[in-house]
Amino acid sequence: MPTDHEQVKAGSWRDPLQVNRRSFALMALGAIIGLSLAGYSLFTVRGVSSLSVPAEDVALVNQQPISRSDFLALLQTLYGVDLSHATPEQRRQVLNDMIREELFVQRGKELDLASVDPEVRSALVNAVELEISESAITAQPSEATLRDFYAQHPERYVAEGIMNVRDWLFPVDELPRLAGSQEALKATVTTPDVLVRLHGRDSGKTIGDEFYFAARIHLGEQLFAIARELPEGAASSPITLSDGIHVLYMVKNTQPARLDFAKAYPKVLTDYRNRAIEQLKAGDESFLRKRANVRIADDLR
Repeated sequence: MPTDHEQVKAGSWRDPLQVNRRSFALMALGAIIGLSLAGYSLFTVRGVSSLSVPAEDVALVNQQPISRSDFLALLQTLYGVDLSHATPEQRRQVLNDMIREELFVQRGKELDLASVDPEVRSALVNAVELEISESAITAQPSEATLRDFYAQHPERYVAEGIMNVRDWLFPVDELPRLAGSQEALKATVTTPDVLVRLHGRDSGKTIGDEFYFAARIHLGEQLFAIARELPEGAASSPITLSDGIHVLYMVKNTQPARLDFAKAYPKVLTDYRNRAIEQLKAGDESFLRKRANVRIADDLR
């Protein structure tokens, strides 16, 4: 009879341990082949391949495409050339810049910079607001709608008033000599000799024609409130302030007048769109708040 060694060599008898080792090796080899085929299939899918770049892109960075159209636009912006006239160095520089940008953007997302960087947060908020407002910005309301809006807000569509007022300032102790009729005050502030005798001087608060809003700033609220009611060629009663006695003389006073619809149209359209934008923003904010889990500190509730 053959020995055990001869039986094993002839293959008529196998060690069970050796059989198990061979089976495991075959299974492992099959798994590796399967994974390799799956990996090849995965990385050759259009748009995600690390081996080939889709025709509409110029590169893939961690499977994120860099658009060919963006590449061509940047090439034109930086160098003023199209692809056929760009040098290899120009192409390489633009592509490297775009890859660098994409890498930094991806890293920024990993670090969640948008949540901490004020400029990034502001840019994101502006982008969302612009997207919300787009329909209102591009909408063209009818003339009837705008006329209704114009009629509902008459105070908005008024031509700015213009005044030319002189502000004469006198010492406090001259007040008794300034008391008198409006005609006497007018004669006082329009006669150089009398002004000199009463030590009057121009305060310098106003110079020539000014819009009402500018005159209000220069004169201050108290003097402006008196000035706006003065007719042309009239002088005010003496006004006692901390710096002395003021007498206003109105050279020109063009009162604000309501604009007709045709003249007010550009502003009406702008105001109407701005209101629509604010309504859209408020609506979206309300929706986002309702679906968000917002918790507020106890001391700020």
